[in-house]
Amino acid sequence: LPERSTNLLGVRHILLVLSGKGGVGKSTLSTELALALRHRGLRVGILDVDLCGPSIPRMLRVQDRAVHQCDSGWVPVFVGQDGAIALMSIGFLLERPDDAVVWRGPKKNALIKQFVTDVAWGDLDFLIVDTPPGTSDEHISTVEALRPYRLLGAILVTTPQ
Repeated sequence: LPERSTNLLGVRHILLVLSGKGGVGKSTLSTELALALRHRGLRVGILDVDLCGPSIPRMLRVQDRAVHQCDSGWVPVFVGQDGAIALMSIGFLLERPDDAVVWRGPKKNALIKQFVTDVAWGDLDFLIVDTPPGTSDEHISTVEALRPYRLLGAILVTTPQ
């Protein structure tokens, strides 16, 4: 692996949270899962790759935080008084948290790859990846970028219909 791609080597498990449609609770499930794992004493991170609707910073009440740089890349935002959950989202990179992101595929895919290679996650037991709704290029880019690190697990959120 290239030197800049070592940021995920300390991550033991990667879980993607997916759905075929929007509004089924992917971000809620990702957030609650992270909180539950953290409650069990595990080290947890959330990567929010829902670039057009980054809701996790708001759910965890850290939408006004800023991302900083270190020698290894971007430092995720740490959530809670004890900094128990590491979080990276495009929501931290926007001028205003409610700004719309209207990008074509190549720009979205490049940012996803940058999130995978350039975020200094440190040692985590779980990295939960909150994906956008549907089946799009973002999903393919995410899986391709993460494939070299660990076998991926997935949670598919559905509705009863």
